[in-house]
Amino acid sequence: MKFQRRSQEEVSVNLTPLIDVVFLLLIFFMVSTTFTRETHLQVDLPEASGEPGEASAQLLEVLIDAQGRYSINGKPLVNSQPDTLRQALRQSAGEERDRPLLITADGTTPHQAVVTVMDVAGQLGFVQLSITTREPGSP
Repeated sequence: MKFQRRSQEEVSVNLTPLIDVVFLLLIFFMVSTTFTRETHLQVDLPEASGEPGEASAQLLEVLIDAQGRYSINGKPLVNSQPDTLRQALRQSAGEERDRPLLITADGTTPHQAVVTVMDVAGQLGFVQLSITTREPGSP
């Protein structure tokens, strides 16, 4: 008895769907990727060498120490919350919002503490804000 052998089909891998998927993934990643260029800011802080202004008796001074604690005209506040600062400024100034407000901060004071004072003063209506500086080379 003679059996006939089956003809074997040639085994092949169809690469067309694979190439299609790779191209779709490539297009997807090209479209969805954002390219950010990191930049580094160099900040050179200014020095003030002008003439010091006249001190006014009506001056309202906010002192900020290195830890970010506030004191108004030499009286320390109980905490560093903006609400406490707002109440103390309102109590010290009364209704006189045209009084000059002097902000004196330590050199290592967190920037947020100074911005908080400026923000609270602006919300209360103070328009004459000054920040103290020191002359270059002075201790």
